[in-house]
Amino acid sequence: MPNSDQTPTTLFLTAHAVPYTMHDYDYVSDPGKIGLHAAAGIGIDQQKVFKTLMVEIDKKQVVCTAIPVHLKMDLKKVAALFGGRNARMLGAEKAEALTGFQVGGISPFGARTTVPVVFDESILKLDKLYINGGGRGLVVELAPADAIRCVQAQTASITVDIPPA
Repeated sequence: MPNSDQTPTTLFLTAHAVPYTMHDYDYVSDPGKIGLHAAAGIGIDQQKVFKTLMVEIDKKQVVCTAIPVHLKMDLKKVAALFGGRNARMLGAEKAEALTGFQVGGISPFGARTTVPVVFDESILKLDKLYINGGGRGLVVELAPADAIRCVQAQTASITVDIPPA
């Protein structure tokens, strides 16, 4: 379980008795593609690897969202979940100050400030979830049910609908 790669995320998971496995990869700073690099770096299908995105609703409420790395978030769906009209990505500086993590290393587990967490509903179809482990180049593998439980997350359809081919 825990190893030498202790981060606020791994400490949080350990404190909540959540079994996990840490994976590391060579981090590549490529805006919009960090999660795709992570999936390739650990050799896991993109549908099982989630990226963490911080969102602000109506300039009032911050929410942590997590979606598969190959999909795009639907900001209108996220806003509607919280009774809001508009949602936008939180700026990097504000996201880092709020979470205590660097962009590219933000995790829904162990952030400095507790905010609501929403996982895309596709998490419910997975046997294992791979998500940022609290540092650039670190991914934790854990059971989706444990991920949802330990942060009291909700699940919802929060990605852009892909039209049928």
